[in-house]
Amino acid sequence: MKPIRKHFDREFALPMRLSYKETKSPTHELPDHHHEWYEFVYVYEGKGSFFIDQAFYEMRPGDVIVIPGNTVHRAFPDQEKPVTSSALFFGPELIHSRAHLPQEAQAYLQLFETAKQQKQYHYALSREHCDILERDLDALRSEWQPERPDAEQALSLLLHLILLHLNRYCLPQTLPAASSSSIPQWLGEALAQIDQHLFDPLELNRLAARATVSPAHFSRVFKQRLGMNLTEYLSAKRIFAARDRLLRTNHKVEQIALECGFDSLPHFYRTFKKYTQATPSAYRKRAREQGFPVNGEQ
Repeated sequence: MKPIRKHFDREFALPMRLSYKETKSPTHELPDHHHEWYEFVYVYEGKGSFFIDQAFYEMRPGDVIVIPGNTVHRAFPDQEKPVTSSALFFGPELIHSRAHLPQEAQAYLQLFETAKQQKQYHYALSREHCDILERDLDALRSEWQPERPDAEQALSLLLHLILLHLNRYCLPQTLPAASSSSIPQWLGEALAQIDQHLFDPLELNRLAARATVSPAHFSRVFKQRLGMNLTEYLSAKRIFAARDRLLRTNHKVEQIALECGFDSLPHFYRTFKKYTQATPSAYRKRAREQGFPVNGEQ
């Protein structure tokens, strides 16, 4: 399924939006999507996983997820203990337009640029740093009042302070420059091949041969870069696609299983329950009860 492009409504002239301490059920999260604005997510409680730029990351209290602009991503809150988080979105022009020198803007956005270059989007904060960031977000929320004549100036200053704090607390966790780089070209091509043929039979030996590396090397680098092995990755992406079809169509479960590359219905049920803690029918029913619209419904 092609990622969707998200657009933002504005309460201010500022290119900024705050989702403050929201708890979302898995059925109300967007599918794979991207947007021009930068985004970071701070987790207060709950658990789940985040899919960013072809890799999966676990979410726990005190975690920060950094998402540069135009990066495909998606959140997967746990069904039983969904994540409560704050997400701040902002256009990069908000930083560049207020910087006196280009180096100043680059300094504030350093964490996002580092995340993009090193493919490291997940950070864990100490309790002390969590408290500071939570106070920053509380202050941002208290200033989120469009009727105030100086609200935009206050929000802009607080955004810069938050970015300064994120740089201080997260950048020391990044990988040394000498040991990090963008993913190998062959792996990028393999991931593109997987996306294009996700529901077709995809075997390790064939993917490795196409990449001109040994199956052992393919497996080792794949697990190292994406956080799971090839089989787990294929299962997760196919189940996420099946979840979307369950929620957005009225197709039968058996049809969706076949469409998403599962030739065994029992295997589909087991895998689906592993990732969602529910059967496909129960998952769809719960979503309908929560008011999730099917395509074509009002």
